Amino acid sequence: MAQDAIALLEADHQRLEDLVRDYKSAGSDPSAKLHMAQIICMELTLHSMVEEEIFYPAFAHATGDEQMVERARKEHQHVKELIDRVPTAENLDGAVEAIWRHALEHIEEERRIIFAKAKSCGMELATLGGRIQTRRAEVATTVQEA
Repeated sequence: MAQDAIALLEADHQRLEDLVRDYKSAGSDPSAKLHMAQIICMELTLHSMVEEEIFYPAFAHATGDEQMVERARKEHQHVKELIDRVPTAENLDGAVEAIWRHALEHIEEERRIIFAKAKSCGMELATLGGRIQTRRAEVATTVQEA
């Protein structure tokens, strides 16, 4: 049985927090830090994708709150722009810190507003969780084949 969508998205948030902690504990090994930064960026990109493709449209349909979805998409866009800078960042620590700071602000807003509203409006969170898991598996297969 599929986990509910919010539980899956929160697991992503926790995984990202753990990855950032691992990045910070990588010390001064530039190759290890770059590898961790790439994983963080990949995880954030995947997380944003499933939210934008699956969760946000369902949220907008269930709540009618297009404004909140548009705000969340703009926040994602800002983080994507920060992610795009990582490959050429002269200060990788600063780039990762900026990504995490903006992502964390977005996560807190999601928890406080979007997830709370989603839980209270009767969204089909288990069904959405199944769709999120299926989409993740599709993307994982595509990445492995590349």
